[in-house]
Amino acid sequence: MVRVPNLNPFSAIAQRWTPSPATVRRAAMGALVMSVVIVVTGGAVRLTSSGLGCPTWPKCTADSLTTTSAMGVHGAIEFTNRMLTYVLCAAVGWAIIAARAAKPWRRGLTRLGWAQFWVVMSNAVWGGLTVLTHLNPYIVAAHFLLSAALITVALVTWQRVSEGDGAPRPLVGKPVKQLTWVLIGATLALISVGTLVTGAGPHAGDHSDVPRVGLDWESIAQLHADLAWVVCALAVALWFVLRAVDAPPGPRRRARDLIVVLLAQGVIGYVQYATHLPELLVGLHMLGAALIWIAALRVLLSMRERPSAAPGEIPAPAGDGRAAVPAN
Repeated sequence: MVRVPNLNPFSAIAQRWTPSPATVRRAAMGALVMSVVIVVTGGAVRLTSSGLGCPTWPKCTADSLTTTSAMGVHGAIEFTNRMLTYVLCAAVGWAIIAARAAKPWRRGLTRLGWAQFWVVMSNAVWGGLTVLTHLNPYIVAAHFLLSAALITVALVTWQRVSEGDGAPRPLVGKPVKQLTWVLIGATLALISVGTLVTGAGPHAGDHSDVPRVGLDWESIAQLHADLAWVVCALAVALWFVLRAVDAPPGPRRRARDLIVVLLAQGVIGYVQYATHLPELLVGLHMLGAALIWIAALRVLLSMRERPSAAPGEIPAPAGDGRAAVPAN
């Protein structure tokens, strides 16, 4: 019988290359770092009023795929941010390849990598929609929240590289886990309201007449500050509860890290408010929002462990030319 050649490039790479666990972990970390970088550079586009530096999408202008000298620095900034999406895609692609080529092959890890890819593609299209709607503040807010979704998947991928594929085992009791979920919900509310603060604030993203959120800026900023205090209180309460129940060191450290990031973000937030929102501090605040979300998710992920899978095997993908691998 004539053997049909395997046309799957990922399988072909897996047959010829086996990355070390450290390489897979670095690839996952690279994708996570780039998911944060794209948030920061997107903020730079807004804060330099370059949101419409390329006035259309997917081209930069009606007649050019790239920026032109006539578009000046704003066009260069906006186009550079668009090009960074390709760097992000490369980082995610490298994470997918590393996960796919690792042995034993872990199907769940590869699927997480592909989930990152599709979130990137969705957010790229949504970013184009922000341009086509002339920076509608609600579309821009959703664009940021999609970036938070990408950070979520990238962080989970990085975490899973160091774990087994067995069923998760809780390290804390149900009440502690419920408190952690309340903390996650409050943090998500804090970040969501933060997008409305930006949408109602002075940094519209362009010097033209950009629509703004129809809310009083000071009122929504006060709500954002109140939610920040709620999240801080929940984080401190969780840390004390973890100590009281003698939880493992991991969850206690993650709760402590979250408190530190929250305090730093709070200082930046109050200083930027008192100094009338200078661009540099607003940009740092956006970075802080991404780091808070990462820290909060790490608290949640630290509440369980995943050992190696139970005995059992699943076949490698068809045409992979490898032995069966442990089941997920």
